[in-house]
Amino acid sequence: MCLNTGYPCDCLTDGNPCEPCRMTVKDREREEAHLSNDINVPGGSGSTCEPELNIPSNGILKESGRHLGIMLSVIICLNILILGCALVSGSAYKDVNISSSDLQIFLIVLLLLTSIWMVYYVTFTARTENAIAYKDCHAGPIWLRGGLVLFALLSIIMDIFKIASYVGYLHCDSAVKVAFPVVQLVFVLVQTYFLWIHAKDCVELQRNITRCGLMLTLSTNLVVWMTAVTEESIHQTTVPEYPSNTTKPSGRSLYINRAGYGDDTCKCSHTSCSLFKEAYYYLYPFNIEFSLFASAMTYIMWKNVGRVTEEHGHRKIKFRPTEVFLGPVAGILLVVAGLVTFIVYEMEILKYNSDEDKKDNVLMIHFVMNIVIVMLMSVSTVIGCAIYQVDHREHVSDKNPTRSLDVGLLVGASLGQFIISYFSIVAMAVTGAKGYLNGLNLTWAILMVIQLGLQNYFIIEGLHREPFHEVQPISVLANPYVLQPGKDMSILEESDMDTKPGPVLTADCLHNHTVEHRPKLLWKRRVLKEVCAFLLLGNVILWIMPAFGARPQFDHATETEFYQFNMWAAVVNVGLPFGIFYRMHSVASLFEVFLTS
Repeated sequence: MCLNTGYPCDCLTDGNPCEPCRMTVKDREREEAHLSNDINVPGGSGSTCEPELNIPSNGILKESGRHLGIMLSVIICLNILILGCALVSGSAYKDVNISSSDLQIFLIVLLLLTSIWMVYYVTFTARTENAIAYKDCHAGPIWLRGGLVLFALLSIIMDIFKIASYVGYLHCDSAVKVAFPVVQLVFVLVQTYFLWIHAKDCVELQRNITRCGLMLTLSTNLVVWMTAVTEESIHQTTVPEYPSNTTKPSGRSLYINRAGYGDDTCKCSHTSCSLFKEAYYYLYPFNIEFSLFASAMTYIMWKNVGRVTEEHGHRKIKFRPTEVFLGPVAGILLVVAGLVTFIVYEMEILKYNSDEDKKDNVLMIHFVMNIVIVMLMSVSTVIGCAIYQVDHREHVSDKNPTRSLDVGLLVGASLGQFIISYFSIVAMAVTGAKGYLNGLNLTWAILMVIQLGLQNYFIIEGLHREPFHEVQPISVLANPYVLQPGKDMSILEESDMDTKPGPVLTADCLHNHTVEHRPKLLWKRRVLKEVCAFLLLGNVILWIMPAFGARPQFDHATETEFYQFNMWAAVVNVGLPFGIFYRMHSVASLFEVFLTS
């Protein structure tokens, strides 16, 4: 129904509603249904406003176009993902006639197409007045975009190291290997700017084109992620051939040998190749996280296409680090202790790989440290869950694509670590967990399962709770016209004309009015914030260890002997990337729970 009755308005017919005619989706559907009933009733008094008669058919056309755009964008995404999966899988095996250059050519085309679309989107929205009418305040929070920028910078450094390394192989290898990191560097720059500026957009113009472009971006990031993960693990699942007079490496030396990059038959033309290889190998985790972060933010933008939201419905939440002390201090001590043991573990495991006794001692230190971390995190999570039981905040009822995606990613990514832990539990239980290392490994796996379950519940419950409401001090103003015993009205009028300042409300008086409202909330909020801060830092150290090379799954030989190397390597290579992403995603989710607590 046309609300702008002051003058003829065709804004609803051309799909660009003016401000007086702007309505919510529910109101439009209600009006369309009411109008349809009026038209179908014989003798019903219909309106003479022409836009009213055109709304039902126009609404049906818009709904049909929306479903068509969603279907087309999903088809594009699935086709790119399946084609990319086929090429990535084919290039992983030497028997398949698909080279890494073929895969990189496909990736270069994808990256260029996606970059061109993002440049078009940024240009179009900049030149079109009021192109973005609504923004989702929940999407793209500052800490998520800040993490994206950090990972983007490290990914750019990785690409620079790759270019410097691959230049040394131009005389005997394909030039595509140099072109790919160059194009990827440009793609990272364009996408970082695109998501930083437009992550909150709820697009109303060119919806179908935008949906298809966003799904192209999403699928491109996922294919890049699959390629990076496969490149890290491809050499771990293929046993190299060694001459009979050469001692075969085992444990970590076998892992590192299979994780190397470059072809042994092609020698580098400069002496810095090995240094650059080692450098960008340790930067791969950041590039993997960048692709996953970008995929999540792009999916939220896709869900928000055509969405009408309240522009001022999101309350700003202030971050006050002074509200917590014990959680951050304990978390920082945990991170420092974890980093020290991790550095010692990495250095000693390579140095004493052939000495079984010293290697076992180093493994024992690593297992004990991880058990302590996971146990402390489990205890703090139980405390946080207990606070939820006495916390009477209501659960949020509105639909939020960002929150739904956070929960889905949290549960889905945790499955990777669940898989590894349960495979370890089965191997330890069947073999009897003989020896202290097997006992520690079994304890670590069981505690990891418990910690993952408790933390998932804590984060999901926190994301679905309404934020605590700040209690504002009650202002009490003295009325000078209230008669006091023994005082005349004329005296009050004379005092009102006086220039002396009026009565001032003291801090004690304010405290008497506010203190009765704060204690019940204060201790709950304090405990929840302490728990969130500690868990956040605990997840940081649990992300650092596997992301930068800790592989006790290969250093400890029980699972490798029980499942055989190829099967166990496949389990670890599939589950570990998801487990690493789970820790980083938990950091972002815990920070949001911290802010709303």
